[in-house]
Amino acid sequence: MIKGITTIRKTSAKELQAVADLFDALGFERGKGWKTERGRGEAFMSPVGQLEFVEGREELPCDLWVEVNDLDSIRAILNEKRFKVTKDIQPTKWGSRFLIAEPAKGVEVLFWQKDRAKADAVEGDLNAAGMRFGIVVARWNSFITERLLQGSLDALRRCGCREQDITVVRVPGSFEVPSEARTLAETENYDAIITLGCLIRGETTHYEHIATEVTRGIGQSAQETGVPHTYGVLTCESLEQALDRAGLKAGNKGFEAAMSAIEMVSLKRKTGSAASKQKGPAR
Repeated sequence: MIKGITTIRKTSAKELQAVADLFDALGFERGKGWKTERGRGEAFMSPVGQLEFVEGREELPCDLWVEVNDLDSIRAILNEKRFKVTKDIQPTKWGSRFLIAEPAKGVEVLFWQKDRAKADAVEGDLNAAGMRFGIVVARWNSFITERLLQGSLDALRRCGCREQDITVVRVPGSFEVPSEARTLAETENYDAIITLGCLIRGETTHYEHIATEVTRGIGQSAQETGVPHTYGVLTCESLEQALDRAGLKAGNKGFEAAMSAIEMVSLKRKTGSAASKQKGPAR
């Protein structure tokens, strides 16, 4: 029913451009702007949106608040792009940190991040900004696989991945998925490959042969190319089971495969860089 929320604040052309430059620098995807004789507007797509109303005695210094995953990275971008920071990173009374940027005079944006408990293990983050993904989806049983595909795309967009960083490739059936997954991985253009398909058991042993080879091929491609592959190929006993796993009772396995891909890319970057530091310079 609701397509979007717009907040209105009158600005000069210079101030509007400064705000647009700020959100460009932060990696927001451009939406459809507009221009008339009476003015113009710049639109940006938010990967995850929330409309929040607040009541209380807490001081709210800005009209526009942006929640982020890594406040220190935002501070580095602001410094690099020479945007004015009126309040540097500081703690709040509700378990978070914030800073305030002023891209144009009188126009302030507050960026904040919730405090996180110290982790006892290295884990990947669910932030897909700057990551590139290849999605291989089988056309066979397309009434199921298209639902898986939409689930994957939804997950990637929600986590900040841009449309231009997603490549979707369709193959005839699940048996062809591993071959194309390897082809994409070997280009070195993608941080992870998401594989989607649907196999439903029939009256012959064909199902077992295909399922075994698809699983083996995807795993082998991931190991030999070093590019994370996630498994979104359904192997079901019935059509009802497949529908349940494509967005009904059991969630959407395409969504889950995409979330796993994001986490694996993040984890690879963390553990890979840590391993490189431990090895030290080559001799």
